[in-house]
Amino acid sequence: MSAVEAKLAELGLTLPSVVPPLAAYQPAVRSGVYVYTAGQLPMVEGKMPVTGKVGGEVTPEEAKQLAATCALNALAAVKSVAGDLDRIARVVKVVGFVASAPDFTGQPGVINGASELLGAVLGDKGVHARSAVGVAVLPLDAPVEVEIQVELVEA
Repeated sequence: MSAVEAKLAELGLTLPSVVPPLAAYQPAVRSGVYVYTAGQLPMVEGKMPVTGKVGGEVTPEEAKQLAATCALNALAAVKSVAGDLDRIARVVKVVGFVASAPDFTGQPGVINGASELLGAVLGDKGVHARSAVGVAVLPLDAPVEVEIQVELVEA
């Protein structure tokens, strides 16, 4: 077990299987020392646990937990192309999309769920630049979607 996966276990988390693509793309691709993930939905065992708009059917607190699930799915996608999460030198960028009710403006707080998970698991390597964007709708009526870019240590 890698040190990163041991840290996940210490936090009571396990790395899920990679979420299969919903269309014509790969969950993650590597270019040089970087891995870019596709947008990861908060799928758990192949199902969307909650659907709807944040600030409407979904509370900001629920959405923050879903953003953490997205980040966990993104780590699984990174592992699928990097081979070992211990190769992560740092998380460079996180982009989060929040399906928002018209008057909801708390997107940064929601995406903190992903950022905080990455920090808890990776420590200083999890500190990153970030965007948190409100959108009208996401695939499968997901409340949140997260993509990450990581830099790898050369093998």
